[in-house]
Amino acid sequence: MAEQESLEFGKADFVLMDTINMSEFMANLKLRFEKGRIYTYIGEVVVSVNPYRSMNIYGKDTIEQYKGRELYERPPHLFAIADATYKAMKRRSKDTCIVISGESGAGKTEASKYIMQFIAATTNPSQRQEVERVKNTLLKSNCVLEAFGNAKTNRNDNSSRFGKYMDINFDFKGDPIGGHINNYLLEKSRVIVQQGGERSFHSFYQLLLGGPEKLLRSLHIEKNPTTYNFIKGGGVVKSAINDAADFKAVADAMKVIGFTAEEIQTVYKILATILHLGNLKFTMDGDATIIESSKLLSVIAELLSTKTDAVEKALLYRTVATGRDVIDKQHTDQEASYGRDAFAKAIYDRLFCWIVNRINDIIEVKNYDARIHGKNTVIGVLDIYGFEIFDDNSLEQFCINYCNEKLQQLFIQLVLKQEQEEYQREGIPWRHIDYFNNQIIVDLVELQHKGIISILDDACVNVGKVTDKMFLDALNTKLQKHAHYTSRKLCASDKTLEFERDFRIKHYAGHVVYSVNGFIDKNKDTLFQDFKRLMYNSSNPVLKNMWPEGKLSITEVTKRPLTAATLFKNSMIALVENLASKEPYYVRCIKPNEQKSPLLFDERRCQHQVEYLGLMENVRVRRAGFANRQTYERFLQRYKMISEFTWPNHDMRTDQEAVKKLIECCEFQHDVAYGKTKLFIRTPRTLFTLEERRTQMIERIVLFLQKIWRGTIARLRYKRTRAVYTIINYYRKYKVKSYIREVGKRFQNVGTLKDYGKHVKWPTPPKIIRTFDETLKSVYQRWRAFQLIKSIPPADLPQVRAKVAAFANLKGQRGDLGLQRSWEGNYLATKRDNPQMTPAFSARANELKRKDKYMNTLFSSHVRKINRFNKPEDRAIFITDRHLYKLDPLKQYQVMKTIPLYNVTGVSVSTGKDQLVVFHTKDNKDLIVCLHKMQPANENRIGELVGIVANHFRSEKRNFHVKASDPVQCTMHGKKYTIIVETKINQSQPDFTKTRSGFVLSWPGI
Repeated sequence: MAEQESLEFGKADFVLMDTINMSEFMANLKLRFEKGRIYTYIGEVVVSVNPYRSMNIYGKDTIEQYKGRELYERPPHLFAIADATYKAMKRRSKDTCIVISGESGAGKTEASKYIMQFIAATTNPSQRQEVERVKNTLLKSNCVLEAFGNAKTNRNDNSSRFGKYMDINFDFKGDPIGGHINNYLLEKSRVIVQQGGERSFHSFYQLLLGGPEKLLRSLHIEKNPTTYNFIKGGGVVKSAINDAADFKAVADAMKVIGFTAEEIQTVYKILATILHLGNLKFTMDGDATIIESSKLLSVIAELLSTKTDAVEKALLYRTVATGRDVIDKQHTDQEASYGRDAFAKAIYDRLFCWIVNRINDIIEVKNYDARIHGKNTVIGVLDIYGFEIFDDNSLEQFCINYCNEKLQQLFIQLVLKQEQEEYQREGIPWRHIDYFNNQIIVDLVELQHKGIISILDDACVNVGKVTDKMFLDALNTKLQKHAHYTSRKLCASDKTLEFERDFRIKHYAGHVVYSVNGFIDKNKDTLFQDFKRLMYNSSNPVLKNMWPEGKLSITEVTKRPLTAATLFKNSMIALVENLASKEPYYVRCIKPNEQKSPLLFDERRCQHQVEYLGLMENVRVRRAGFANRQTYERFLQRYKMISEFTWPNHDMRTDQEAVKKLIECCEFQHDVAYGKTKLFIRTPRTLFTLEERRTQMIERIVLFLQKIWRGTIARLRYKRTRAVYTIINYYRKYKVKSYIREVGKRFQNVGTLKDYGKHVKWPTPPKIIRTFDETLKSVYQRWRAFQLIKSIPPADLPQVRAKVAAFANLKGQRGDLGLQRSWEGNYLATKRDNPQMTPAFSARANELKRKDKYMNTLFSSHVRKINRFNKPEDRAIFITDRHLYKLDPLKQYQVMKTIPLYNVTGVSVSTGKDQLVVFHTKDNKDLIVCLHKMQPANENRIGELVGIVANHFRSEKRNFHVKASDPVQCTMHGKKYTIIVETKINQSQPDFTKTRSGFVLSWPGI
């Protein structure tokens, strides 16, 4: 059975229905269609409902899910049948086949494509080039055959108008090595006439709408299909088909398959010839029949590579041999039109058969010796027309329905045979099953001398004028007592039948009324020998090879050719014999509605198809004995978790004993039978109960396995993490030790070096000890600094500390900090800066020392400052360890202002060479000065001033802020000002100028 699906999707296998009747069958089919489940099993038969929409269930992932799996292990799918077929062929070296049946529009062609796609995807794992070529040729052949054998009908946009059986040959490894295609009963009448709303074969429209302009000009045709009489009805039919894109796809496919450029060109010429033939018109000129357009005649002759007069003679005359005499008998206009139409149909039929044979030549198995290469096995795929019931049913429908009768007979026989053989193999008693045997209908059609085909052939060979009415009379005479045949003459009260026209056959799929009009003519399939000779004498070798019988002499006596119906009957008998020799698998296709809607399920329409496909008989045969059977090994593998005696593994002698124990534990022993290798389950309820218990146990097992697995993963992860951290710790220790060793090695003797290791490069530290590395470097720098300081005289240490403070506060912000010279600090007490007023300043300094009790003089200098009236004036500053004094040099350095040093918060300087200094105070009364009158004049003392004062503040552990910027910001009289420094070349001394936003310091340039 199929993998257990939720009941909301219905039963995945019709065999598992609770009761076997049509209403439950249809309800289950409808439910699955509405839920998007288009495939359902009947045992090993797939029932497929056309979804009329694209479904994402055919990709590579889906193929992998079905590859190598049993049917019941996954939900129903075409891929499951394809895989079962392939496994049967590969494992048991047995020829197999897949029979795809259903009416037009049910999805047979698409089903065959997907089966081919699966087989191609599952073969040739070693990517052998020859195998890949065969696979591509087989796949591309579908595209070509659809173009020339399919057409748009009222039921289907891509309806196959021929039957196709494809054999795929495999080597002993299961790789495709070749193939062969048989085609059956091409509907060639469609070449010249189509029903309303339908088209001719795709190939005509693809050529007209997709062919390049140069090609069309060479063929003397134009893009408008309505120009050509044979196909103009289909030219106005609206369709979603993209003929232009399909033309390119078909042309590419033909090249891939191996058609030469000359062969492809000949194909186009034949299609164009048929189009031109349809436009030929015949008229009577007195007693003579003539062709209206001689130009059109010349075009046809050019395309067929023959002479114009030869084409004209073949169309207007018929050569008749009477003994040794040869007579040219002229046609009437009606006979000429008949001959033209027959010629057009024959050309297309020969073209199609040639294409099939050409593909066969390319894909046939070559140079294969079973003794060397192993056994050659086959998978056959049959995609053939389904049962047809139209308003007007003619010989084509009669042959198609006969074909379906033969296949249905084979289907039931093989299913019964398979069931019976399996029961016998397993030692299970077989019970006879009643079913409808349609052999009586098959005999009605094909029986020698008594069947409809024999009666039709007799009518065709009778001497004289034989009409369709005479054929119907013969049927009524010979079949009047047959239970499945009737006509209006035999049943005068049945007004659904027309007198002298209709007869009815009671097929297994329903009653079908056939019109005898055209039966005789279609069965004879007359084509004058003149056309065969015309084509054989063509200078085109491809055309010549299509008509080998044209080489016969006019007077040569030959056997009467077999009629169309007899040829078809013989091909069907051969096909059935071929299928019967293989292990068959079935795909039954159903068309859900006539509107091609993905949502509509026409129950009455579908029920009719279910009836004529014999699906209910199939279910009854399958359910007559046991609903399900599985090998003991597979059964245990699926259900062993239900019993404690079989989970996780049993300890009994055989799997059969373990299965018996499991069944007894579940108390199902009265509903099963034990075969030699399989367990047979009688009712679906037992199987559903087993599935329910399995589902319950699976949940518990999954949770248990998840718990165990998660615990295992967690433990492995913990061990791995612990190992990682152990390795990391040891590695870190190794790296740290290596680093310490390397540092010790490099700095081993730095104490004896002149620069105490300044030039020694530090090794790159591991990331883990970067903080330690910074600390270590700091310790080294302090040690080195200590070693350097030790060599400095004690008297120079205060100056060194001041310079360090200046460097720390102004590094990178000002250019020259004066670090290279000696700092004197108290410049007003030196003869160099203050030669005349030194005694006066010294007296004032001593006075202030007695008064304010300061200990040390920090800095003194002449300055240019701004007074409270915003005017510049000359003053001097004197900084001690307690106060900042503003002095007037002109008044013996009289103290003008005293600022306690604790009230000073910091200084601001510019970034240039000027000597501007702003002392910031807590009361926002900043002192703005510019050092000047220095000797030498260009000496930079800003660094000295900042260093000395900052070092003093640091020694007293007080904050002192130093800021270098352009412009400089300050506060005076409660207002904020900006000081901008400008360098002027002609300026002799620094000077301040008032602006709206502050001041401008003009600094003398060089």
